Amino acid sequence: MNTSPTNAAAPSPHRLDPAGGCPHAANARLLARGAVAPVVLPGDVQGMAVLGHEALKEFLAHPDVAKNAQHFAALQAGEIADGWPLKTFATVQGMTTADGADHRRLRSLMSKAFTARRVEELRPSVEELTSRLLDGLETAAGEDGVVDLRTHFALPLPMGVICELLGVEESHHDRLHALSNQIVATDIGPAEAMAANREMVEVLSAVAAARTADPGDDLTSAMIAAREEGGDRFSPHELIGTLMLTIIAGHETTLNLITNAVRALCTHRDQLDLVLAGGASWADVVEETLRWDSPVSYFPFRYPTRDLTVDGTVIPRGTPVLAGYSAAGRDTRAHGADAARFDITRTDGSRHLSLGHGAHFCMGAPLARMESVTALERLFTRFPALDLAVPEPELPRHASFVGNSVRTLPVRLKG
Repeated sequence: MNTSPTNAAAPSPHRLDPAGGCPHAANARLLARGAVAPVVLPGDVQGMAVLGHEALKEFLAHPDVAKNAQHFAALQAGEIADGWPLKTFATVQGMTTADGADHRRLRSLMSKAFTARRVEELRPSVEELTSRLLDGLETAAGEDGVVDLRTHFALPLPMGVICELLGVEESHHDRLHALSNQIVATDIGPAEAMAANREMVEVLSAVAAARTADPGDDLTSAMIAAREEGGDRFSPHELIGTLMLTIIAGHETTLNLITNAVRALCTHRDQLDLVLAGGASWADVVEETLRWDSPVSYFPFRYPTRDLTVDGTVIPRGTPVLAGYSAAGRDTRAHGADAARFDITRTDGSRHLSLGHGAHFCMGAPLARMESVTALERLFTRFPALDLAVPEPELPRHASFVGNSVRTLPVRLKG
């Protein structure tokens, strides 16, 4: 990365489709033009996306790239309306929008919940919940043996785990997922967006009040009580913002990861046969899915604090920049000419960026990996002939260019 100007003609901006859809064809076209692309966000907001693997890796760790929306020029100029579908990503208070000392403070207060030791302590409950959900799949299936795997398995597993970690009662799970879906949607109207955010804050405020009144052995109680040596703790807004981000990131990404892995294995039976025969591991499946079909396509936002030139393209100071994880995963310059091929024996699979890079690397990565490996191994051990019940191209896609997956996953359990 350098900071010198360029005389190259600027390509026409890519208008991101608020309705989402499969990102890979558009990603390939954009990558053919370069590692950075100008984009038009909903509401005709001008932005940029960093798509190339190496450019994104450098950009994510660059010292002159910030996460705090005080650096979002259009927002600070009053040009972003209330109800803009991506505004929550910019303005929520928490780790994903903090920089420097604030980010280190918030991350240190959360870090104990996601250590390797804590993840291992959660393994028995993950395995027990996985077994219960598998038991319920055949019951939920219709007479034709078809069941929506996303609704009955891929969703309740990570939602149950993250809510157990946070001390959120089961009665809130369905509503929190519905609200999370609205918050990450990019095709939502202003009134709906603001209503979803208000209700999410109301639900999480009730959770925080319950844990304040009756602390337990959970992360919410720990966040309420936590103090660093200097006396710092979560402010009320930071607490609610952190709960929101942890619930959304803690289940939506793992839900998409499990869903995308099942889709990949069902449409690449040779790869499924290989792992069932012991020729590759379930961890290999997870890493290749993260690379090949990232659970997050374009993640908002980062802002250069000065004009930067990335791969020959100037990104002006204050521009909202999307991290193009799904594009970087199929960048042929990083992953070879066959980057679009799903191959669980790929030796460079661990080089993907789908869980982030740098100071904001996903804190929940070990938990997401453990949940996904457990889910896939037990699912296909129990139902090795499991297959899609409809052709993969007919599966309805997420109404978002942030999340990358399908809304339903009907499968036939016994082929």
